[in-house]
Amino acid sequence: MSIENDVKQFVVTTFAPDLTPDQLPSDFDLLDNGVVDSLGLLRLIGWVGERYGIPVEEQDISPAQFSSVAAITAFVTDLHSFV
Repeated sequence: MSIENDVKQFVVTTFAPDLTPDQLPSDFDLLDNGVVDSLGLLRLIGWVGERYGIPVEEQDISPAQFSSVAAITAFVTDLHSFV
């Protein structure tokens, strides 16, 4: 499973159970559209760190990096090669 599909699956399962991964556009803003709130953002960051072995507590993270599936995929792809 690709990182993008993995992230989509987590997002719909955790935050939008009425959607399927195919129904969630990769560029859909999860924060601005209320799919993920501030507490959900922390959960999402924690999941990314655990799932991909990224020490997120050591990263300079901004909400923009977790605003969409595409942004999360880019974050993981950029950092995964360095850990």
